[in-house]
Amino acid sequence: MNSPLYKLGIAPNAWAVNASFADITRPPIPPQPVILTTESKTLQIDLVRTAIIVIDMQNDFCHPHGWLAEIGVDVAPARTPIAPLQTLLPALRVRNIPVIWLNWGNRPDLMNISAGIHHVYNPTGEGIGLGDPLPKNDAPVLMAGSWAAAVVDELEQQPQDICIDKYRMSGFWDTPLDSILRNLGRTTILFAGVNADQCVMTTLCDANFLGYDCILVKDCTATTSPEYCWLATLYNVQQCFGFVTDSSRVLTALNDR
Repeated sequence: MNSPLYKLGIAPNAWAVNASFADITRPPIPPQPVILTTESKTLQIDLVRTAIIVIDMQNDFCHPHGWLAEIGVDVAPARTPIAPLQTLLPALRVRNIPVIWLNWGNRPDLMNISAGIHHVYNPTGEGIGLGDPLPKNDAPVLMAGSWAAAVVDELEQQPQDICIDKYRMSGFWDTPLDSILRNLGRTTILFAGVNADQCVMTTLCDANFLGYDCILVKDCTATTSPEYCWLATLYNVQQCFGFVTDSSRVLTALNDR
């Protein structure tokens, strides 16, 4: 044990090693418990085990020149999470809570996209579908690295944030999201973004199935679907998959510590 030890991995899931020795213990992390009120129960959560996932707050879903707007959808509801997220995300970063941006960003060759998924985005075969150029700026629809798949300008990303591309409505399918959360030791997930009844809900459901504690941040989430879809989402989250709160309650919990 005279040789120096070198760190392998990401804390808290890291080892210390040299040629003859490996310390595979994980030193305990002092908890940072806070009280968070939700619409059904008062929770005690641990900030060092908490992360937020912001889903699909990107131009194709939220910008007036994006894909949804081009096919005639009113994107005004999808923009309502922007203002509360502008307040909430900096407060979370100050407390070292990871901000994970989960955006739909396809491979350029679309080799992993099935016909059924293509159909969702181009049901007639004659419209603007995955990878097709948008009329106003030629950005390819939901293509990784393009303007279409980028987070809207109003939401500033920071170097310490984590960006993950997804290719299905659920962000856990065929992505590194689960591995990243486990490496970071995060078990309580705040959910935000659009659309609440589609990509947010399916990602939250899969998180629940994988054993994560799920909290939907109501005012940081929205949908362009009919209101009954939104109401059903809130009902199902509270009934089956987790809890519903809002950004003011999260901020209160952070400020009370």
